[in-house]
Amino acid sequence: MEAPATAAANNCGPATTAAGGSGAATTAAPNNDRADWPTKLVLAAVPAEQDAQLQESYSVTVQILSDELGIEFDFFQAADYAGVIEALIAGRVDLAQFGPFSYVIATANGAQAKPVGVMTSEKGAEPGYQSYLVARTDNSEINTLNDILGKRVCFVDPGSTSGYLLPLAGLLDQGIDPEKDTNSIFAGGHDASVLSVVNGDCDAGFAFDSMVTSLLIDRGEIEEGDVKIVWESPIIAGSPMSMRTTLPQSLQDAIEEIFLNKINVDWAAANGYCDSPDPIACSFSDEAIWGYTAKGDDFYDGIRLLCRELGAERAPSCEGI
Repeated sequence: MEAPATAAANNCGPATTAAGGSGAATTAAPNNDRADWPTKLVLAAVPAEQDAQLQESYSVTVQILSDELGIEFDFFQAADYAGVIEALIAGRVDLAQFGPFSYVIATANGAQAKPVGVMTSEKGAEPGYQSYLVARTDNSEINTLNDILGKRVCFVDPGSTSGYLLPLAGLLDQGIDPEKDTNSIFAGGHDASVLSVVNGDCDAGFAFDSMVTSLLIDRGEIEEGDVKIVWESPIIAGSPMSMRTTLPQSLQDAIEEIFLNKINVDWAAANGYCDSPDPIACSFSDEAIWGYTAKGDDFYDGIRLLCRELGAERAPSCEGI
């Protein structure tokens, strides 16, 4: 299947730096274990939203990592999902926040990486989320998947789990081939997909759940009730923060300890990085999350299985998986 054509948070402030305040740097590993540590690391994230907002969304995560490790961080900005995938494969980034599908694509194509933590909405909760298909609330013509036949439909990116892979599977299950049966458009981001629906550039669009239900509303970019949810996917395995396994082992251990114990709303609020332990007010990413939990690579075997069932002919991004 050919790719569709391309369519034309409220973050809490970081804590004071190591010079003072409750967010002062701590030693994540003994100094004698740091001899082979780099002086700078690069964190990247797939562009689920507009460029300026994406970097801002990760500012607290970057600040905590920098303070705790004593290492400078750069944020890598890619134009699309493929740019981040290729950068991790090439070793140009050290940490990459992916959706599950992008992580699977990267590791299937040579990225030496593993999940260092997986996003979860609540402490102790199984990490997962959903894809939504939305239409304008005042659009009486679209109320089911079958109603998008012949309509302009926004997907997000060929590497997006909730913005492409799960929607594709859902449509094919209903006998709908988006290439033949709809006017499919890649919006480039989850926010752009929803906003294209609200603005009338698409009749319906796919995006991850909290982008629809909270993030765009809290930013004032859409009003509650502007869109209706037409379809919901099954639960998707939560999104991983991926780490290069070629980093020094002591550094890998330190990064993992930070993600699993300190990059969460409770620790961040208690240590001055956020004003309150609220996932909307205390943002670690482009999603409203509590923090991260531990999961292994096999957590994403379901995505691999779905890719094999669809096949590369119907889902070109699944090639090689």
